[in-house]
Amino acid sequence: MQAMRVKNAAVILAVAVLAGCATVTTPTKGDPFESYNRTMFTINDKIDQIALKPIAKGYVFITPQPVRDGVTNFFGNIGDIYTAANNLVQLKIADGVSDIMRVVMNSIFGVAGIFDIASVAGLPKHTEDFGLTLGHYGVPAGPYVVLPLLGPSTVRDTAGTVVDYFGNVTSYVDPTWFRTTLFGVELVNTRANLLGASDVLADAALDKYSFVRNAYLQRRQYLLGNQDNNAVPDYGDNGAEPLPKYDDVNAPAAGPGAASGVLASPPAGSASAPQAASAAAPASAPGATGVPADRMVPPRIPSFPSFKLR
Repeated sequence: MQAMRVKNAAVILAVAVLAGCATVTTPTKGDPFESYNRTMFTINDKIDQIALKPIAKGYVFITPQPVRDGVTNFFGNIGDIYTAANNLVQLKIADGVSDIMRVVMNSIFGVAGIFDIASVAGLPKHTEDFGLTLGHYGVPAGPYVVLPLLGPSTVRDTAGTVVDYFGNVTSYVDPTWFRTTLFGVELVNTRANLLGASDVLADAALDKYSFVRNAYLQRRQYLLGNQDNNAVPDYGDNGAEPLPKYDDVNAPAAGPGAASGVLASPPAGSASAPQAASAAAPASAPGATGVPADRMVPPRIPSFPSFKLR
């Protein structure tokens, strides 16, 4: 009986995908898989709305902000190891060594990365993955594609995702139940951090699929440092429109002419929040330490040494 139910669910999903593939007769320029992508985007969004978002809201309700910040910093510290490896492969030696110093400093003085001491010390946090490494060496992004559960991607980034999985330190944690728990906590915590961004997206975007696609591709091009001029396909006028900011989720949704800048991809079209991107960083206020808002740090000691490798 259970096998029959699984089979029926698979058939329904296949029918939904095939039906969606017939909805867009003329795909947008640069998005040849738009029919499939829109269908998969809708499926991911429904999974997010039904399962992941409610869990993230419950997590926020029962978990104090300092604890959530500590969890974010802990997984960010683990991610810095893989970021350092990608920077070194790209021959960004200064950034790679800086990332290694971040890991050492946060692991020792930041209590296994719970506190982001390195940012206070002047070591910036970088964002790198194998898809960006491929782009650094001239591999074209290829068509945009929405992956099941994982969300926005490109052909190049999809290939890089496999390497990213094996490059993640938590992939080698044993036993299996503990490794799965770590992945689950990271997923829910990241989705919780992006609840405000998804609410803004729901209010601001008339076409959520196009918004997420353009935001994702612009973000990836920005992370490449504009080295790959062909990273973002030409989508016409919609691709050139400025995107609303996510730094103030309580402010009214910005119109097309009221916002500017490049943003990370929102998570609403994906059930996997880690593949979505984060909000744009607000300008530093006078006297600010330069530490990102989601980095919890202890009070700064006046005599604490400052390291900046540039």
